[in-house]
Amino acid sequence: MSGPKKTVWALDPHTVGKHLVLEGYLKAWLPIISRFNKRILFIDGFAGPGLYEHGEYGSPLIALNTFKDHSNLRHGNFEIIFYFIEKDEGRNQTLTGLINDLKPNLPGEFNVHIEQGDFNGSMTDALNEIDNQNKQLAPCFAMIDPFGVSDTPMSIIERILNNDKSEVYISLMYEWINRFKEHENFERYLDELFGCNDWRDGIDIADSMDRKDFMFNLYKSQLKKAGAKYVVHFELYEGNRLVYAIFFGTKHLKGCDLMKQAIWKIDPFGDFSFHGTRSSQVELGLEFNDFSSLVNSLQDKFRGLGWIDIDTIIDFVKSDESDFHSGQLKSKALQVMEKEELLDILAGSRKRKMSYPAGTKLRIL
Repeated sequence: MSGPKKTVWALDPHTVGKHLVLEGYLKAWLPIISRFNKRILFIDGFAGPGLYEHGEYGSPLIALNTFKDHSNLRHGNFEIIFYFIEKDEGRNQTLTGLINDLKPNLPGEFNVHIEQGDFNGSMTDALNEIDNQNKQLAPCFAMIDPFGVSDTPMSIIERILNNDKSEVYISLMYEWINRFKEHENFERYLDELFGCNDWRDGIDIADSMDRKDFMFNLYKSQLKKAGAKYVVHFELYEGNRLVYAIFFGTKHLKGCDLMKQAIWKIDPFGDFSFHGTRSSQVELGLEFNDFSSLVNSLQDKFRGLGWIDIDTIIDFVKSDESDFHSGQLKSKALQVMEKEELLDILAGSRKRKMSYPAGTKLRIL
C-alpha cells in the first residue's frame, strides 16, 4: 500500500501523538544506551520526506533534533548513525535535500545515511552485509511506521532484535489488516507480518473487538518469540474509533518502563487519546486521576502471597503486565492502599509511614 499520493502531504492529527511519544522516549533512551556503547543506531524504516505540508517535522527530523539538542551529547564520546529508508523516489529526494541543507549544522558525532528502497529489502541487505563481515548490528532504536502491512515481515524484526540492546517501535493500523482481505496477496503478506499463519484462526471472529484483540495479542506474542522480552502495546482512539496501535519491543525492564512514562506524558489532544490494553478503560495521560485499576491489578497479582519485597512490586509495574509505570506506584496506589488498610507492612522493614524504601516488605490484602 502506497499511502498518500503526494510527495509531501498534510500532517494527520493522529500522527502527532505517535511523534510526541517518539520524542519523549528518545530523550530518555540516549543517555542510557550511550553510556556503555560508542556506536548507536537510529533506524527509520518508512522515513517519508522529512517535513509535512505546513512545515511540521517528520520522524527523521524529530530524531535528529532530539539528539542534537540533548545535553548528553555534549558529555559523551559516541557516534550516532541515522539510517533513513524511504521507498518513494520523490520523498527520498526531498528528504535527501533537506538533510544536505542541515548537515553543516549537525554535530560531528552524527552519521546520516539515506537509502531509497523498501524496508524489507534495504534492511535485509544491510543485515546480510553485517553477517558477511561477522559483525553485529549496533544497539539501535528502530521506528517501523508503514502504510499498510506488506513490507514489515516478522523475520526482519527478529534479526533486529538479535542484538540485546536493540528495540523496535512499530505502528499498525488495524484497518489495513481488514482491507487486505480484498487483496489477492493478503494471505502471504499477513503470514510475513505475523511470522506465522495463526492469524487465520481469528479472521472470521464475528465480534470486531474480539477479532482485533485476537490479532493484536497474536502480534504481541510473535514479537516475544522474535526476541522481545517485554512488549508495550497501546492504542490511539478518536472518540470510540481505533486509529492505530503501537507495539514497543525491548529486552530490558527499564526500557519498558521508560516507554510507558513517555506515553503517559501525552494528554488527550483534540478528539484523540491513548488507551491502555491491560485495562481498556484506562485513558492514558497526565489528566488521568482514577488509579483504581492499578490497585486492582496489584491485588490480583499479589493478594494471598504473603510478604512481598517492594522491588518485586516495582518490577511488576515496570513490566508489560501493567499499563502503569513505576513513578505512579507509590503515591497513586500504595499510599491509597495503606490508608484504606488494603496492605500490611512488615514491622521493622521501614522507618516512616507512607514510604516504601528498598527493603520494605508488603502483604497485599
